[in-house]
Amino acid sequence: MQKYLSLSYLGSVSAIGVATCCVLPMAMMLLGLGGSWLAIFGKIVAAGFYVLAISTALVVLSWLVSHRRGSIARLKWWLVGSTVITGMAWVIVFNEARINDYLIMQM
Repeated sequence: MQKYLSLSYLGSVSAIGVATCCVLPMAMMLLGLGGSWLAIFGKIVAAGFYVLAISTALVVLSWLVSHRRGSIARLKWWLVGSTVITGMAWVIVFNEARINDYLIMQM
């Protein structure tokens, strides 16, 4: 079961990384870091929805495996944490334009 939890968290962290690939550089520019390296993130954005879908599938698989083995009560908080991180990634992706507009207004 630990392998499924590790895969779930790995997928969740990669999903949040992909989701913030356009928001994070704008925030870093506000902090004074240069923006010439922003072109690197264009390739990551192309695979963003695939990474988010795989991450969501890994989280669902972890819930199903823990339910099948009867260990939801013991692993509930680990699974909830992974689910929350993946959910935050989806929220960031769907509100990316608004977040970027807000950050641009702050410049």
